Amino acid sequence: MELTKIYKRIFLCNLLILIIFLPTTSAQDYYADVTIDVDSYGFVTIDGTTNYPDLLIKNTEIYTSKKQSYWLFNITKDENFTDFVYVLTLPEGSSINYIKTTGSIRIEEDQGKLIVNGFGENVPFAIQVQYQIGISTEEEFIKFDPVFIFLIAVIIILIAILAGIFVKEIVKTYDLKEDGYDFKGLNQRQKQIMKLLIDKKTPLTQTDIQRELNIPKAAVSRNIRGLELKGLIEKEQIGMSNLIRLKKI
Repeated sequence: MELTKIYKRIFLCNLLILIIFLPTTSAQDYYADVTIDVDSYGFVTIDGTTNYPDLLIKNTEIYTSKKQSYWLFNITKDENFTDFVYVLTLPEGSSINYIKTTGSIRIEEDQGKLIVNGFGENVPFAIQVQYQIGISTEEEFIKFDPVFIFLIAVIIILIAILAGIFVKEIVKTYDLKEDGYDFKGLNQRQKQIMKLLIDKKTPLTQTDIQRELNIPKAAVSRNIRGLELKGLIEKEQIGMSNLIRLKKI
């Protein structure tokens, strides 16, 4: 009877020890010391040493996704790792927008490639990186920032206004002067008479001017008189007609 009690006590002690140590003996201690290479097409190769199932892999796309120009690299293992170390190499010309990871990281650059060095202890193995290839953060800002686009539009409008004013002044200047003769202060018919004399390059009678411009005789006489007073033309009477010529400048 006494022996039976002793066996019972031994059994209970062993059962208690088993219950106490069962969680630690049944839990798997994971570790990883890996290198992770991502190419420009999103293919991932993981090499190194680990006891985590199927972590080592070659040329897979299961860890990357793309939305517009943004790539997302994501490895998230919920199980606890006693320790892990990794070296993540992103494609050449990449720029990181954000990065989230368990443990600690250090980012460096080598021959145009960004390299993320990470390590952790007694935490899940997880790293998420959003990156872009071939476009910097400054270029992206310039491309999409609405304030920048607004400023560019304002500058273009101002340039167009200034160009219009410049062209108008050129036209105005051309209108005021032709072949060295100053047209400032002349009315429209006086300008027509002057241009006709300049184009013809020869003296004309008042009858010729009236016929060429199809304006009344009285208007021709009045405007010729005005041009004569301004010192732009001179008249020479030949018989019953007046020969009109440009005054030499």
